[in-house]
Amino acid sequence: MSDAHPPSGTFSFTSTLLAVIGGFAIFLLILTVAYLPQKPAPLADGARTPEQRKVALAELRAKEHNAATTYGWVDQAKGQVRLPIADAVELTIKELNAVPKP
Repeated sequence: MSDAHPPSGTFSFTSTLLAVIGGFAIFLLILTVAYLPQKPAPLADGARTPEQRKVALAELRAKEHNAATTYGWVDQAKGQVRLPIADAVELTIKELNAVPKP
């Protein structure tokens, strides 16, 4: 029987060292791309201040609330109207209860 040992020497040490360094390099690359903060983009010409955004949000919410709680025309030529949500729910329930059940 022969005691076969893998050759030990500078080749296996060098390849192991290169693999460890390569692993750290890949880890640092992933860390740099994924987790480190990126520079914020410069503000565009039409950028708003926080106060302006709050006002715009309040206006949008008021407009949406008005649309959800009042009657109005969606398309008068086609005869499409907008109903308050509560009224639409009541009408839907009445229509579903009016359908005869088999």
